[in-house]
Amino acid sequence: MRSTRTVCRLRAQQQGFTLVELTVALFIGLFLLGGLLTLVQDMRRTFGNQNQLAQLQDNERLAMTLITDVIQAAGYFPNPTLNTIATALPQVAPFQQSGQAIAGTRNPAAPGDSIFVQFLTAPSDGVINCTGNSNLTGANQIYVNQFSIDGNKELLCTLNGQAPVVLVTGVTNLQILYGVKTSFAVANNNVDSFLYADQMTATDWTNVICVKVTLTFDNSTLAKSQPGQPLTIPFTRVITVMGRGGVNT
Repeated sequence: MRSTRTVCRLRAQQQGFTLVELTVALFIGLFLLGGLLTLVQDMRRTFGNQNQLAQLQDNERLAMTLITDVIQAAGYFPNPTLNTIATALPQVAPFQQSGQAIAGTRNPAAPGDSIFVQFLTAPSDGVINCTGNSNLTGANQIYVNQFSIDGNKELLCTLNGQAPVVLVTGVTNLQILYGVKTSFAVANNNVDSFLYADQMTATDWTNVICVKVTLTFDNSTLAKSQPGQPLTIPFTRVITVMGRGGVNT
């Protein structure tokens, strides 16, 4: 009798979960697992978006920094006691006249305009060209820098007619306006007109005081994952030509 009671008590202690309990536990586990997977996916998506945004910002900074440094140096020559701008920068294509430091082409449609900038540098003077390098040749060197966009959405630097170098990717368009002084009744270097390259005269090209550059960057990848984001992002900067601006500006 006592052994029978003991067996019954042991069976009661060893009783497992019912099928309903197991099913409820399974659904709770699946629910928690689904929430965890959703959280991980959201974190991965956020990380990807932030990474794309950081890459876009890096491209914007690099592209505009190089363009700014080169345009600011337009018309530079190291020794004004030996040269004038006309003798330092002789007339070579695409420049129409000696002493002309800036030239450009106009294309209203993408990939847009191109700009040419030339200057004369001395050895180790630290003036950088469009590749980000400076003159280490041991002699004076003229640099003709060209910025343009190709069909692969790449910002290109073409230096002295050599093979183009890709600076950044994801650039869809380049538009350029030239700030010039057309009225010489007042003795200053103030801009009174902004013109496209196809509106410029020979005189205008020698009186470029600043350049308004607009780079348009592709944002389609980020726009797909974040509704409401624009497909493209324009980045504009007005760059003073240091040889033309100054105390009279």
